Amino acid sequence: MQKSNLNLGDTPVPSTWGGLLVLVGFLLIGMAVGNVIALAILALYYSTDASGVILLLNQLISAPDTVSNGWNAMMILQGTVHFFSYLLPSLLYWFFMEKKTMSDFDFKAVPSIKYWILGLVLVIAFMPLNGKFIEWNANMVFPDALSGLEKWMRDKEDQLEKLTKFLTNYTSFGQLLVALFVVAFLPAWGEETLFRGILQRKLMQQWSNPHVCIWVSAAIFSAIHFQFYGFIPRMLLGAVFGYLYYWTGSLKLAIFGHFVNNGFVLLMTYLYNIKVLNINIEETKTMPWTMVLISLAASAVILFTIKKGSTNQKILC
Repeated sequence: MQKSNLNLGDTPVPSTWGGLLVLVGFLLIGMAVGNVIALAILALYYSTDASGVILLLNQLISAPDTVSNGWNAMMILQGTVHFFSYLLPSLLYWFFMEKKTMSDFDFKAVPSIKYWILGLVLVIAFMPLNGKFIEWNANMVFPDALSGLEKWMRDKEDQLEKLTKFLTNYTSFGQLLVALFVVAFLPAWGEETLFRGILQRKLMQQWSNPHVCIWVSAAIFSAIHFQFYGFIPRMLLGAVFGYLYYWTGSLKLAIFGHFVNNGFVLLMTYLYNIKVLNINIEETKTMPWTMVLISLAASAVILFTIKKGSTNQKILC
């Protein structure tokens, strides 16, 4: 089945490394534009000038709880920057440099509802196992010679943790919906488009081993977040999304899995904030080994089922 491409003349499609270099350029421009637009929106929102919005931005990052309507401002900032830094540059690159359409992200027949259910269960089942890696990674200790680096990394991690607690301190259902869009949906769509839909696919043009491509993409996906004490668990998540994409051929399924992972935490936090749950999922520091082993077994079985079923799917040419 031949899939249609955008009609963009005779411009050649870039090679693997040349294409990735161009993609980086798109991303850097998008980040710069996104930050400028976000600051402009905040300036309008707070009716302030350029110097005032810079001071406001510093205050939002260091002490967001001291800013009037700080939660709304952080959502505006995060949503705008993420859209222009990840999603828009990726789509522009895909359309105008790769000469592809949205449907070209999927390279197999549309997966049945069975795979959507398996993807949902997989992401939730994987959480306790990944929680143990979160615990190990968070307790990482550097040698004395690198104590300065460790302190800097710890300070950055503490700052991000403070921002996360501020952003998830909501009790309004409307705030939950906004958070699901800004913190779950936009990152899921943008990051999966970039790291799985484009980067992983481009690497597969260069390297014959798909597993190397999946893990390299996952490592870059984790590194780009600059959360050093969460590098390993985020890389593992990236690999899970990568295998979902590789075995099912559906980028939508990888986006769905990413959304479920982020959205589940937001929903559980909301239920804790409104006193429906007694356990705060964000403050759970240690996973019982029984739960970890069950998580490992369940995740392995689900991944094997998805892999086995993928061999029967039709590959689109």
